[in-house]
Amino acid sequence: MNQEKIWREFAALPPEAQQLVVDFIAFLRTRYKQARSNKKVKPAGNLTDEAFIGIWRDRPDMQDSSAWVRYVREREWIRTHE
Repeated sequence: MNQEKIWREFAALPPEAQQLVVDFIAFLRTRYKQARSNKKVKPAGNLTDEAFIGIWRDRPDMQDSSAWVRYVREREWIRTHE
């Protein structure tokens, strides 16, 4: 729908309906203005600087992470499918 047709449709509405359209547009502008301003994008940093990196490094069961994943998968699969 192009702008000209939208304007004609709007103009054909009774005054009460036109006011509803104006109010709805104001509502949408407020809502989407807030949504845009709430999006704070953090610049990408170095992943190794993140606090969670290395939190399990001292756990003996995590020395071989592939074996740990295999164990957890087997345990969960057997427990849920027995």
